Amino acid sequence: MDHRSPPPCLRLESRQRPPEPRVLLTSPDQKALLRLEPDLDGQWWTLSHAAEPDRPAWYASFGARTPVELIAAVTDTLTDPASTASAPSDPYEPLRQIGWSPYCDDGLVSPDKAAYVERLGTPDDPGAWFVTVTLGLHQKVWQARFGEHTPARLVTAFTDALADPAPVARTDSVHSLPTHDPDVVTRRTTDVLAVLVAGALEERVHTLAARRTVPPTKPMPSAPPPVKNGRSR
Repeated sequence: MDHRSPPPCLRLESRQRPPEPRVLLTSPDQKALLRLEPDLDGQWWTLSHAAEPDRPAWYASFGARTPVELIAAVTDTLTDPASTASAPSDPYEPLRQIGWSPYCDDGLVSPDKAAYVERLGTPDDPGAWFVTVTLGLHQKVWQARFGEHTPARLVTAFTDALADPAPVARTDSVHSLPTHDPDVVTRRTTDVLAVLVAGALEERVHTLAARRTVPPTKPMPSAPPPVKNGRSR
């Protein structure tokens, strides 16, 4: 019987997957929670918001392959104080403007039939929004979901970003830029200085922080006048 130890390459083999990242971000007022919990069979990003006097609790969730620009459009709009002043617009309008056509009872489909947006429910009781991107008939690439009480301005921010024809920046590499179908992606290579790449995140953080509103300082209450009791010492 051979009792020799196995080769080093076999001792290093492991069937356990490396731990996945998990992120929890809470708004300063504790009403909104952004959670990243990687799940191979479900949504990765979930934005939950507590109920308010004028709106029940709502949520938005995004699959793992949802482009980060679309998620950022929602979170930027949520945290922008100026966005609450404008009236909510129709989430379908940005898609109609670029030629999306009617789909099922209440939805739109892209000209290439690869993406569709629909709201499940009835005219009297509209339900949740679903944005789905597929390849072929059954291969789902990613899906975004918005609960029925999600503010319309957030759904519109998502569809507006989805309709934006501007190219997105990605690292040009076979490993860092995977695609299920190279024929549906148009690539254009541009050299970017490393210093610009390193400063992009810092510039974005400063831009978002600069728009935060500072609450007005409450004046200090004046001291009450002394109580007169008619006696002196």
